[in-house]
Amino acid sequence: MAKKIVKRVKIQAPGGAATPAPPLGPTLGQTGINIGEFVKRFNDATKEMKGQVIPAEISIYDDRSFDFILKTPPAAQMILKALGKDKGSGTPNTVKIGKITKAQIKEIAETKMPDLNAKNLEGAMHIIEGTARSMGVDVK
Repeated sequence: MAKKIVKRVKIQAPGGAATPAPPLGPTLGQTGINIGEFVKRFNDATKEMKGQVIPAEISIYDDRSFDFILKTPPAAQMILKALGKDKGSGTPNTVKIGKITKAQIKEIAETKMPDLNAKNLEGAMHIIEGTARSMGVDVK
């Protein structure tokens, strides 16, 4: 018989370097799961992704056990990494922080495709382009 899911929690943590310190500890503490065990399993699963922010969706069962699904890094983080910048523009309509090529957009869209609500690669590219524009990045 399948276990009953009591709660689902979405978190973002650095790959291979998650700690039980805030903000992760308090978020997971209120769910009743073993935080140390989660951090160990998360870090083992993401040790190849060091330096990237990795979203995860945690399913917590009625016996306080859990499973988690790793997602792809946020599109904004991938765009900033491609540009070599730390953050986007505070005023994206007037202040631009850089330019990104269609080839880079396509590469990001291919990586993000499993997590995007797009029917094809072209639709995924439009989503990534919109994210880039909202960050103050020109798409060329």
